[in-house]
Amino acid sequence: MKKFCALSLVLYSFSIFAQTIDNHIKVDQFGYLITAQKIAVISNPQTGYNSASTFSPGTGANQYQVRKISDNSAVFTGTLTAWNSGATHGQSGDKVWWFDFSSLTTTGSYYIYDATNNVRSYQFEIGDCVYSEVLKQAVRSYYYQRCGISKLAAQAGTGWADGSCHKGIQQDNDCRLYSNTNISTSKNLSGGWHDAGDYNKYVNFTWGALIDLLQAYEEDPQVWGDNYNIPESGNGIPDLLDEIKYELDWLLKMQQSNGSVLSIVGGGSASPPSADSDYRRYGPATTSATLTCAGIFALAAIQYNAAGMTAYGATLQTAAENAWTWANTNTNVTFYNQPAGLGAGEQEMDANGRWSRKLCASAFLYVLTGNATYKTYFEGNYQTHPGGGYWYTWQYTYPFESDIQDAMLYYTKASGADATVVSNIKSRYANPTKNNADNYQGYVNSTDAYRAYFQDNNYTWGSNSVKCHQGLMYTNMIEYNLDAATNTGYKNAAAGYIHYIHGVNPTAFAYISNMGSYGAENSINEFYNSWFADGSALWDRKGTSTYGPAPGFIPGGPNKNYSRDNCCNSSCGGSFDAMCNTSLITPPLNQPPQKSYRDWNTNWPQNSWEVTENGIYYNASYIRLLSHFACNVPPLGLNNYFPEEHAIHIFPNPNNGSFTLELNPDKDMKVEISVFNSVGIEVFYSQEELHEGINSKKIDLENIVTGIYYVRVTAGESIYTEKIIKIR
Repeated sequence: MKKFCALSLVLYSFSIFAQTIDNHIKVDQFGYLITAQKIAVISNPQTGYNSASTFSPGTGANQYQVRKISDNSAVFTGTLTAWNSGATHGQSGDKVWWFDFSSLTTTGSYYIYDATNNVRSYQFEIGDCVYSEVLKQAVRSYYYQRCGISKLAAQAGTGWADGSCHKGIQQDNDCRLYSNTNISTSKNLSGGWHDAGDYNKYVNFTWGALIDLLQAYEEDPQVWGDNYNIPESGNGIPDLLDEIKYELDWLLKMQQSNGSVLSIVGGGSASPPSADSDYRRYGPATTSATLTCAGIFALAAIQYNAAGMTAYGATLQTAAENAWTWANTNTNVTFYNQPAGLGAGEQEMDANGRWSRKLCASAFLYVLTGNATYKTYFEGNYQTHPGGGYWYTWQYTYPFESDIQDAMLYYTKASGADATVVSNIKSRYANPTKNNADNYQGYVNSTDAYRAYFQDNNYTWGSNSVKCHQGLMYTNMIEYNLDAATNTGYKNAAAGYIHYIHGVNPTAFAYISNMGSYGAENSINEFYNSWFADGSALWDRKGTSTYGPAPGFIPGGPNKNYSRDNCCNSSCGGSFDAMCNTSLITPPLNQPPQKSYRDWNTNWPQNSWEVTENGIYYNASYIRLLSHFACNVPPLGLNNYFPEEHAIHIFPNPNNGSFTLELNPDKDMKVEISVFNSVGIEVFYSQEELHEGINSKKIDLENIVTGIYYVRVTAGESIYTEKIIKIR
C-alpha cells in the first residue's frame, strides 16, 4: 500500500510539472471570493515588447478547465469568449479571450488548464478569506517604512531586521531648520513613515495615505485584526489603527504651539536605513501643510472615538481645530522645498490645492464637531473653485480628484447637513460615475480587455494607485447607497481593479513585492527604494540578492510617459552613457499603456522611480479597495468569551429601525452594549446580564436618522465592533 501511495504521488507530481505555467493565462493569483464573478483573461500579444511571444489558446468547445491542485482533477469545463470579436486591444496590444468560471463556488486551490496546449495558469484560491494574507502584508509595509525605531527579526523577519534609523547627530531627534542650523532651531521630529523610496517625510503627501487608511477602517471596521505582527499587536486595538497612530504621532510633533504645521523633514539616503548618517533638516510651517493636518486630524478623531480611544480622539480634535484657526488667518504661506534643496519631490500646493484641502478639512471638522463655522464654510464653497472648474462643476467624476470627491460624500453623513446640499453632491457624484463612458459604463461595455478600464492618459506615474481609486468610485456607490439596484454590478466592476493588481494585466505580474510565500507565484521582484537598492547584495532583486525587498509594497505601475534622464540625449558621462541604451529600458519605453512597466530598480539615468518606486499613498488606496472584499476577522479578544463561530449575530442588517443582537457566551457574564453613529456619538447604551447559551436583545433605532452605525459589545477589556446600516 505504501508503494502504491508513493507511486501515485510521483505520477501526480509528474502530471502537474508536465504542465508548463504559461502567463498568457492571467488569473488573480490570490484568488476569488466564493460567490464572486470569476473571469480569467487569456492573451495573444500583437504589439509591444512581447509581441514575438504569440499564443494560440484552445478556442474550441470545452477546451478550458479549472483543475484542483490537490489531485489535478477537472472541476469545471468551459469555452473561451473572444473579446470584442477578436479585435486587438489598443491599451495592451493584445488579442484577448475571457474564460468565465463564476459558477464554480467550491472552496479550494485551483489552476486554469488549456487542454489544447497542455499549459496552465498560476495557482489561485476560491474562498471567503482569500485576501486576508495579502491585506495583512500590504498593511505591514508601513512597519518597514517606520522611521526612528528598530525593526526586530521577530516582527520584520530575519532578512529585514534593522536598527533604529535617523537618531544620530542632527537627525530627527535633533532636527534643525533648513535655513538656520543653529541649535536654537532644534526640534524632536522623530517617528512617522518614510514617504516613498527615499527617507523624506512630507506632511502634504501623508494626505492620500491617511485619508484612505482612515476611511478603510470606517468603511469596514470588522475586517481589521490585532495579529499583524507589529510591535503593538495583541493590545486589543486593530493593528491598522496602531499603524496609523505611528504616523499621526509624528504629525502632532510637526504641529507648533500656534496651530501651524511644519512642512517636511528631509535628507539622506543609505541601505539599510540605519546606515544613513546624513544631517536631517525641516522646512517651515505652511498653509497647505496646516490644512492637510486639519483634515487628517479631524477624520482621525472620528475613527479613534468610534474605536473607543476617546482621549486620543480629543487630542486629535484639538489639534485639528487649532490647525484650522491658524490656516484661516494665514492663507498663503508657502515653501517650495526643491529650490531650497530639501526633499526629493516638490510638495507645495498652489491656490487650487489649498482650496481643496480647506474644503475637505471643513467637511471632516463639521462631521466631527457639528460646529456651524465649518458647515457654513463648506456649504458656501463646495460649488466654487479658484481654478474655475473641477469634478462638481464639470459633472464628471474621475480618480484624480478622489480626495475631494470622497470628502464631499463624507459630508453627506453629517446629521445637520443641508438636504439640498446633500442631494446636489450625491446626484453630481452618482450620475457621471454610473453613466459616463470612462466610469461604470466602461465595465458595462467591456471597454478594457483586462476588465479594469480607465483612459490611456491615466497610465502615468502612480497608475496602480489611480486604478485603485477608480475601483473605489464603485465601492462609494455602494457605501453611500447611491444606486442600490446596481450594487452587484458596482461590486463586480470594483473587483476588476483588484484582479488587475493581482495579476490580470498584460504583464501577468501581481503588482505587490515579494509575495511568493503569501500566494502570488509571479509577484514583483524589485522596486525603486533606497533600502532595497540596485546592487545591494542583500536586498536587490528577489532570487538574485540574499533576501530581495520586503513583502507587501505596491510599486507605481505602468507609466506611458516614462523617459530616460535628459542627459541621455547628449552625454551622461563615462559608463553612464551605456545605461541610456534603449534596449535596456524597453519596456517600459515605447509600449502600449498597459505594458509600460519593467520589473527593475536601476537609478539614474534610467530613472526607474518613474515606474517602480513605492509610495505610502499607493499602498493605502489598494488597502482601502481590498478591504471591501476582505473577510471578517475574529472579534478582538472576545473569542475568550464567545468561542464559537457566529457567537455574536446581528440581524437584520441592513435594518429599518430595529435589529436583534444575539449573543451566545459559554458562561454567565456582564456586557455593555453601545451603538455609535459614524462620528462616534453614542445613540444607544445598555448593560446586560448574560447567561450561558443564546441571549437576545432587541435594539430600537427608529428615532434616529438613516445611515451607518457601529454596534459595540464590551466584555471586560475586550471589545467587539460591527457596522450596521439603517436604511429608513
